[in-house]
Amino acid sequence: MTTPIRRPGRRALGRALGCALAASAHGAAAQQPSSPDPAASEARAAARSEAAPTPAAAEAPATRPRAGETAADDAAVKAQAAPAPHQADVLTAPAPAPRPEGAPAAQGAAAPVAALAPAPRPAPAADGAPAPAAAQAARAPAPAERTPPEFLAWRDGFRARALAAGIRPEVFDRAFAGVGVNARVLELDAYQPEFVRPIWEYLDRAVSPSRVERGRAELAAKRALLDRIEARFGVDRQYVLAIWGLESAFGVNYGDIPVIESLATLAWHGRRRGFAEAQLIAALRIIQNGDVAPERMLGSWAGAMGHTQFIPTSFLDYAVDFDGDGRRDVWSADAADALASTAAYLARFGWRKGAPWGVEVRLPAGFDYALADERVRRPAAFWRALGLTRADGGPLPDEDEGAVVLPAGAQGPAFLTYANFRVFKRYNNATSYALAAGLLGDRIMGAGPLSADWPRGQTPLSRAEKVELQTLLTRMGHDTGGADGIIGPNSRAAIRAFQKRSGMVPDGVESKPVLDAVRRAAGG
Repeated sequence: MTTPIRRPGRRALGRALGCALAASAHGAAAQQPSSPDPAASEARAAARSEAAPTPAAAEAPATRPRAGETAADDAAVKAQAAPAPHQADVLTAPAPAPRPEGAPAAQGAAAPVAALAPAPRPAPAADGAPAPAAAQAARAPAPAERTPPEFLAWRDGFRARALAAGIRPEVFDRAFAGVGVNARVLELDAYQPEFVRPIWEYLDRAVSPSRVERGRAELAAKRALLDRIEARFGVDRQYVLAIWGLESAFGVNYGDIPVIESLATLAWHGRRRGFAEAQLIAALRIIQNGDVAPERMLGSWAGAMGHTQFIPTSFLDYAVDFDGDGRRDVWSADAADALASTAAYLARFGWRKGAPWGVEVRLPAGFDYALADERVRRPAAFWRALGLTRADGGPLPDEDEGAVVLPAGAQGPAFLTYANFRVFKRYNNATSYALAAGLLGDRIMGAGPLSADWPRGQTPLSRAEKVELQTLLTRMGHDTGGADGIIGPNSRAAIRAFQKRSGMVPDGVESKPVLDAVRRAAGG
């Protein structure tokens, strides 16, 4: 009987590998070109959550593309099985307290967000240009410290599975040349923040003045390209630009880790090995199809790729060759294929050109907060009859299936959202991300800021407190879907039921007052 190998924890293994490589990396680092000032990328790490399924989301079901901190509960929303183009590691990833724009990062600080978002990189190299140093390094034989026997055994077994799936031997061997265990990927995969950025802090960064300004500049610079994309796919240009801005700060930072190495690391020792292996085979198929060479296939730590962060399976299903050069190149400097692929993805999931994604509204006195649920969808006439009005004084759009969303509860802004909002959530299944995409797109086209204020004095619950809240509610007979620290639809319904029974405003939002009330009710 063979004794199974006990693998060390991901965080411990990542640190051990990091230490082992530190000495050799120190000498090499001095010869590497310095990356742009992190402030230039505007901390792209503000908008995606590992738990939010998106076209790029590594946490997304294998059926869709990927995305990033929208760390707001829904971000993790245990779920919609919609294919998301990208991986969740940027705007939705937990981030440390924001620093003033332009301020340098603290030396030596282990900032979770900086980690979740790869260091900003120069604009993508033109086709045929030398690959970035990080990718070139991956082509060289991996040091022994990065290729432990267990990894090599996994690689050999995976090679047989990849070949059985139709990957040619020479493609596999070229793609895996120099690939080893990436300590940074292991650390980031194991990272679980105790606190998550509140939605208003996320939106402050996701829809910052500098990002809006850059979006308007890109709108003017790429007008002809956007004309053609909009005409072909029927997706409003400002929202394609907004996703580009959220995913990579308009191409400033779409990741600097070789995708084959990041996915191989996750498939060997990650939390979702089956998912990572499926993405890895898809990535090899992309290389085999001739869309990109291994050294140019760079992305996030979770395998999200290019300007708008598609995960490999979503790339295969939705990416397009818009410039007609025979390759679907979402890394190219002009971003044409990436922007067109994003539009194609949104169109595939039902985008309605010219229709609103949502509007900020004012709720009438005595509003029934049980109606503030994304699953409660009613026509405009219903909401008008209840007394909902637009915050700017205009008429409510004549849209069917509008749903009231209160991202910060009864004390924050209210939105009436429509079908296009739900399409955003197919790209990244996080309410905060969908709001950011809609608001950024609107601001790019000249809209002003929100009318209502966010409850900035509120202190968010820690992960441990969320687990406690779910545990206590479950003991009281409510179905929270499990005590995992992720406040999804089931937990919100449980909170709302408790609030209603206790005479509180039943907005379904977790907070210190709610936790205190639940503790008292539970006898704690």
